[in-house]
Amino acid sequence: MYGRPQKLVAEFIGTFALIFFGAGSICADQLLRAGGGSGLGLLGVAVAHGLAFGIMVTALGHISGAHFNPAVTVGIWVTRRISTFDALSYWAAQLAGGIAAAYMLRIVVPEDAWRAVMLGTPQLARDLTRGYGMLIEGLLTFFLVFVVFATAVDEKGAFNKIAGFAIGLTITMDILMGGPLTGAAMNPARAMGPAVATRWWTNLGVYWVGPLAGGVLAGALYDKLYLKKS
Repeated sequence: MYGRPQKLVAEFIGTFALIFFGAGSICADQLLRAGGGSGLGLLGVAVAHGLAFGIMVTALGHISGAHFNPAVTVGIWVTRRISTFDALSYWAAQLAGGIAAAYMLRIVVPEDAWRAVMLGTPQLARDLTRGYGMLIEGLLTFFLVFVVFATAVDEKGAFNKIAGFAIGLTITMDILMGGPLTGAAMNPARAMGPAVATRWWTNLGVYWVGPLAGGVLAGALYDKLYLKKS
């Protein structure tokens, strides 16, 4: 049984990896395009995020549950599988990991590249309102947290041992659809880290309200339908 410090370090490392490799892939795409290359493209960025999250879930899931996302934590919390204090501690570790990763990207990525994409800070598509942005982020996060519950929380799930694979693919799928619209953060820590490092706060509320609402709805729904004993 792992104690709270070990769990929080795992949450920090997992979230750091997601932002470092996920947002870092957006910076890498910009570097390639600036050099005359074709870039990674939407598929490459989506795969980078999915791989980073999936691998970290597989590596650290047995330690902390591998939330790496305040929206996942709030879904676990609303179903009373984690205490309020532990949930807030997880949030602190996740946000710290995201911010640390963003500042590390500022150090290792050429300034022209990271400034061009604001370190991968998610942004709304032109003419997309904040309301629709929240709705899209909420829907994307709903499916992410629903899959987390189905594969990593539900003890009767047939695919518990490959939860990281399923969750990583869900993130990839979500980014392929939502990336051009909202950036498909699905994660307040994913949005907050680069925003803090670049001081780019535009529409940041979208990436808190939408994912948290989606996480609460997915967690409560799965718990009510499939985990409550009759």
